[in-house]
Amino acid sequence: PERVSRAPRVRQALPTALRRIDNPIVVPDAQRRCPVCGEARRCIGHDVTEVVELIPAEVVVRLDRREKLACARCEGELVRAPQGDKVVAGGRFGCQLAATLLVDKYRDGLPLHRQRQRLAQLGLPVSVSTLADQVTWTTALLQPLWRALTAMVVGSAVMQLDGTGLAVRDRHHPQHRKMGTLWGYLGDRQALYLYTSTGKKLGQRPGELGPEQMLRLRSGYTVADAANLFDHSFARDDLIECGCNMHARRYFKKALDAGDTRVALVLAAFKQLYDLEEQLRDKPPDEVLAVRQQRSAPIYAQLLKWCEAHKPHEPPSSPTGEAIRYLTNHKVALQRFLEHGAIPLDNGAVERLHIRVALTRKNFLFAGSDAGAERAAIAYSILGCCALADVDPIAYLADVLPRLARGLRLRDAPALLPLAWKSQRAEATPSVR
Repeated sequence: PERVSRAPRVRQALPTALRRIDNPIVVPDAQRRCPVCGEARRCIGHDVTEVVELIPAEVVVRLDRREKLACARCEGELVRAPQGDKVVAGGRFGCQLAATLLVDKYRDGLPLHRQRQRLAQLGLPVSVSTLADQVTWTTALLQPLWRALTAMVVGSAVMQLDGTGLAVRDRHHPQHRKMGTLWGYLGDRQALYLYTSTGKKLGQRPGELGPEQMLRLRSGYTVADAANLFDHSFARDDLIECGCNMHARRYFKKALDAGDTRVALVLAAFKQLYDLEEQLRDKPPDEVLAVRQQRSAPIYAQLLKWCEAHKPHEPPSSPTGEAIRYLTNHKVALQRFLEHGAIPLDNGAVERLHIRVALTRKNFLFAGSDAGAERAAIAYSILGCCALADVDPIAYLADVLPRLARGLRLRDAPALLPLAWKSQRAEATPSVR
């Protein structure tokens, strides 16, 4: 068959936010005169081509020149300008550099050893211990925000939780390291991580809060998987269990991979549910609930009907039997999203936060101590909030850290969290028409 000619591809325009730098290119001297009459040719315009370039990072030394004032008449009391912004009053690193160290380590997965090499290439020889001190001091400043996050997430109308492992160095362990847990919590578009030295439901060290201890502090809708760790907590009447349909779907996907093509009908039903949720994204809860009751509820009823019909004839140990048993045993919790528009269909929002934790821990292998793991929990919490609020974490930390270094009242901490910080910046920036 005759090949059909394709239309030429149209390049996407470069982002307007990128700074434009003029790069004048002149005609060589040998070509500036007219070859016909010999007169010098004049400029009638320019052909402009946009070329993307990269300006390498640069380490600079900021000279804080603090003004001093004295009275020339009576030589009274001397006054000085305040000190420049730093994480530590006596330190030599600025807030922008400290913020970059934290973001590179806990968001981009760049261990401090590699950051030391990069800084050395830029002309700043510095030890790893010095960089570690900056991370320690930065997370210490962020503690009031982390505590405010804890209160906000626990008091949210709907809270989600899930755990992920974190290896921690332990000299007393036979393998010189143990497996701790980072418990992720999500509520009111705020992310929170708490570290526990084990995977148990109760904290084993002084000050640790395990998931059961956290659940004691709240009531209402709580989204979690069907792990046995939460059974005692969800036995309370005031704590309402909401199931994770992503886990339920995953069991049927395993059954399909094992060769049972019958479950393709179940997976198709789940796809319809998720397609509806995609259409309802960012809609008001009342509108979400109305659509769910009208369209999602009949789909889920057919889904349960299929499972009940096949359950008596399916061996419990088979992949399909396990999938059916999971769905039918937890059908009340799994259908909780049909009761309230703010309840998510699954617990995927927390599990997606774990992706960044998984990528970064793969690079630095383990935390140096329990205290280091607790600092990691603080960093992951703040960076997770930045991701949910769509905020540049370096710009955010460079602005917030000086305020924290100057002192902060605990009641003012919620106003400095990324979501509130973004809202304040939007209000302060005049709209451009």
